[in-house]
Amino acid sequence: MNLTFCKKANYIKTLFFLLLIFVYPFQKISASDEISEKKETKTEAKHEGASSEKEKFNAGKVIIEHVVDNHEWHIAKFGETHVTIPLPVILIDNGKLITFCSSNFHHATQSYNGYIIAEEGKHKGKIVKVLEDGITIDESAAVPVDLSITKNVMSLFIGLFVLCAIFLSVARKYKKNNLRAPKGLQSMVEPLIIFVRDDIAKPSIGEKRYGKFMPFLLTIFFFIFINNLLGLIPFFPGGANLTGNIAITMVLAVFTFLITTFSTNKAYWTHIINTPGVPWWLKFPIPLMPIVEILGVFTKPFVLMVRLFANITAGHIIILSFTSLIFIFANINIGVGYGVSIISIIFNVFMGLLELLVAFLQAYVFTLLSAIYFGMAQVEHHHEEAHDHSA
Repeated sequence: MNLTFCKKANYIKTLFFLLLIFVYPFQKISASDEISEKKETKTEAKHEGASSEKEKFNAGKVIIEHVVDNHEWHIAKFGETHVTIPLPVILIDNGKLITFCSSNFHHATQSYNGYIIAEEGKHKGKIVKVLEDGITIDESAAVPVDLSITKNVMSLFIGLFVLCAIFLSVARKYKKNNLRAPKGLQSMVEPLIIFVRDDIAKPSIGEKRYGKFMPFLLTIFFFIFINNLLGLIPFFPGGANLTGNIAITMVLAVFTFLITTFSTNKAYWTHIINTPGVPWWLKFPIPLMPIVEILGVFTKPFVLMVRLFANITAGHIIILSFTSLIFIFANINIGVGYGVSIISIIFNVFMGLLELLVAFLQAYVFTLLSAIYFGMAQVEHHHEEAHDHSA
């Protein structure tokens, strides 16, 4: 499976993801279990014989719920029993610190202490205030500042713990056995570190200047790679869509932007404002090329952010879509559901193997492009190197 195939697979996943974004808002999403009052109404209707039909499986709703962040970590569902890990809710409302457990929301169906998770409207997914009836959202009240430990935040802590455990263990072994051949975790981590140094940092930044950027490049490479792998594990502590969260990818891209901006030199900005080799009529009277170059300074980290977010999220969506096919066809006919399950499992295994490769590929691409941006910011340095080589 070569790099070209992986790139094509990423394009397909991104297209699938964009199609889902446009199609999903037009789907009708059942809200029969939003609040306990509606549940009671549904139960009464069943007793009266008004409707005994089982609620249909909504693939779009299930997929989106698994991809987005949540205030609890859902493990499994057995009948009507949800197995979840409740997470702490931390709010700042009118200068007051409010803390409680997310289990008090009862899977976002009930309010607690005057707050509820909005299931629709402009504040969908956020914790908002409710009126005294405990159901109606108080539109006049300001949305409290939410500092809760959500599913993605918990996954971030788990990823950081795994990173620290791996590298602290490897560092201790290097101190004890400095002259011995690497083994165990050392033999897995050392080739990746050498790969980032020799195949990413040195060619992109240069032999003389790559050293100061190595800590950041190694950090983002292993952070993205390990959290991509954790996201492929279908059960706790995996399954979270951390690197598919645009807030996470935005922070990583902002760090790349800041390091690029503040580690550059005068020649870099001169090349942006007055690009050599460009005809004067593209610079005056309308500074077309300078505008394009300045926009490029901001679009580069933006592309970094969107690429990682879209590819990882699309991978999760495709796997969940193949799984959802089983339940969709099972609602039509149980036999058809069993037949489709075989095909769905085969495709899921294939996508799982492809996602293992994509987990590494996306970490590599993000790190490589960051290194290229750092190298482009060292304009004078590259000229000096070129002069040294020619001499």
